[in-house]
Parts: sequence; C-alpha cells; structure tokens
Amino acid sequence: MPEPTLNVDADRLISRLLELGEIGAIPGTTGCARLALTDEDRAGRDLVRAWMTDLGLDITTDGIGNVIATMPHPSGLAPVMTGSHIDTVATGGRYDGNLGVLAGLEVIETVMAAGIELDRPLAVGWFTDEEGARFAPDMLGSLVYVGGMGLEEALEITDRDGVSVGDELDRIGYRGTAPIPGPAPHAFVELHIEQGPVLEDAGITIGAVEGVQGISWTELTISGQSCHAGTTPMRLRKDPGIVASRINVFVRELAERYGAAQVATCGVVTHVPNLVNVVPSQVTMTVDLRNTSEEVLRLAEAEFAAFVDEAAAAEGVTVESRSLARFEPVDFDPQVIDLVAATAERRGHSVLRMPSGAGHDAQMFARVCPTAMVFTPSVNGISHNVTEYTEPADLAAGADVLLDVLLALAGTDDA
Repeated sequence: MPEPTLNVDADRLISRLLELGEIGAIPGTTGCARLALTDEDRAGRDLVRAWMTDLGLDITTDGIGNVIATMPHPSGLAPVMTGSHIDTVATGGRYDGNLGVLAGLEVIETVMAAGIELDRPLAVGWFTDEEGARFAPDMLGSLVYVGGMGLEEALEITDRDGVSVGDELDRIGYRGTAPIPGPAPHAFVELHIEQGPVLEDAGITIGAVEGVQGISWTELTISGQSCHAGTTPMRLRKDPGIVASRINVFVRELAERYGAAQVATCGVVTHVPNLVNVVPSQVTMTVDLRNTSEEVLRLAEAEFAAFVDEAAAAEGVTVESRSLARFEPVDFDPQVIDLVAATAERRGHSVLRMPSGAGHDAQMFARVCPTAMVFTPSVNGISHNVTEYTEPADLAAGADVLLDVLLALAGTDDA
C-alpha cells in the first residue's frame, strides 16, 4: 500500500461543521437541535444539498428522504459509499452524524480537485431519522434503504403528536422518487465520533470498528390508580410510579450482573398527572438494553420482562409493553476492518479495534455490502449533549483515514 500523498482540507471541513451547527443552534450553548423532518432539519438538508450541488454531484432523493450524492463517473459501477445523518437529538452537538456526512463530502471534493481517476465512483449520503428521537425506530432511513422495512410502513410511523413521517416528508419537500430499497453500494464506510470515552481514555486516535452491539428498545405504559398522596394508606395504593422505580433499579442491577458488554438505560419516565401531592395514575417509561451478544441480549430481555410482570402484580397495576426498536448485533466485514486499521497505522495513528456501543447507519448497510466504520475520540466521552466536542486534529485524522480507505476500495473493480 503506497504512502499517503493526499489530505483533506481540515479547515474547510470544520468550517462546514460549524456552519451546519448554526442551524437549530441552542441559545447559550454550542449545541443544536434538528429533530428529523422539522423545519430545522429541512434547513440543514438544504444547506448540505447546496454544497453537493456546487460540486456538480449527481443527487437523488428517495421515498423516505434519504439523499445520495455521487461523483459523475463513466463506468456505471456501483459506488463506494460513505455518509451518516444530519438529524440530531433535542440536545445534540455539532459532530454526531454531521461529521460522517461532511467528511464524506470533503473526501469527494478533495479527490475531484486532485483530478484522481478512480475505477468506480464515490458517493456520500445522509439518511433520514437516524436518531429515532422523533420517529421510532432509529436508523429508519437506512433501514428502509436496505429493505429492512417497507416504505409504506415507514411513512405511516407517527411521532408523539400523531404526525406521520410521510406527511412531514411532504411538508418539508423531501419525499423523493428514487427507488427504494436503494441499490447496494460496492462498499460502505462511515466516519463517526465515538460518542463514548474509550478512545480518549486509552489515548488512541482511531477506532477500527468491528461491529455494533444489539439494541432492544421497549416502551412500558404502567397504569394504576390516581389518589390523594396524604389520605391514601400505603397498603391501599396501586402506584405505577413505584413500579417504574423498581424497574429502573432492576435493569441497572441486571447490567452490572451481566458484565461490561451489557448496558441498560431508562431514558424516559413520564408521570401522569405529575403533581407533588397526587399518586400517579399512569407512568410511561422506556428501557434500552444493549449487548454485543444476541444470545445474552435475549436472556436480558427475558429476565427484564419477567421482572416487569412480577413488579406489576405485586403492586396491583397493569402494564402494556411495546417494542420501539430491535436490532441484532452486527459484525462488520473483516477485510474492510483490516483496511481501516492498516490505513490508520500507515498514517502514524494509534488504532484500537473496538465495538460500537451506539447504533449507526453502517449497521444497516452491513446487510447488503462490505461495511466498516472509523471512530474518532469524543472529548470526555460526551455525546447527545450540547457540550459534545472532538478536537480538530482528531477530526482531520479521521477524515484522512476515511479518504485513504475510500480510495483503496474505489481503486479497482475488485478492490
């Protein structure tokens, strides 16, 4: 493998990250909020699409709102694709997802400016509702792209206000006509911030991601009896709040028993009527279970479900359970993982082979083509937070590794 002779324009990449981050900016912070298919998401899409158009890329938008921009190329061969997402959580930062899209765009601009001829084109895309913060499940756009969910089913998904994906795509003008499922790329490589503390803690610059842990999201609606907090004896209560609390403690203890590969989170707990002197009538809560082993994840799910039934019966409440998302663990392509690691080492960067604790669009593409990911460190391991930050040198290192990996994959017909 030859020594690297080309680098991205890191200043241009960072400038675009900051400019995109101003759309949906949260006052008084460096964070931003661009929930999927909102006006802010539309503005972010319009900005990135304008940059793609300026480069003369061939741009398509499909029925779920995924946007793919491909270098003009005479071969007709499937492209080597990169990309991620530009939607955020409500308290998001400037790097999660955005780095993968804008670094992919930067790679393409760098290659075109250098006049490098490739055997197959490069493509960069962003995928609708990766976060799942507004419409469940997460990775919705990439899931539909690879055929994991039908388009009509996805378009009918609603948010908490009953607004559908299809209606919002129409409203913001991003329900396209490109075929879905989309054509499989030759390979897919996603650059992303780690969103955790592992790389920074180890003093490592590049993560060569070996796969993504399995994800199980469940929503519980626990119904009891609302009553006066002062006049109702404890023995006569049917309190959904105490059941929710017990579940929260249980899943934390479950994760500790199962070991480091298991994580568990109760991210949403909403009481009704949510008053200081009223026993709640209902609690809605979410439970997020993840593990790198499908077998162990299934055991955790079964143990969790049994405890919910037991806790509900003991308090005399009822529980309705709804699956919000369920994805098995994903293993990435060994050859592409090796290519990421070797490329980083060749550029003089320290490398750690590691799993991803978060879900990513790349895990969907692993169903249809050779896939891997490149991680860069997150300062203090923080993400999904307005203080999310990655050092400029690490952004540049990740983008340069992505550049070399994409060039290697696009270099020959059988790369």
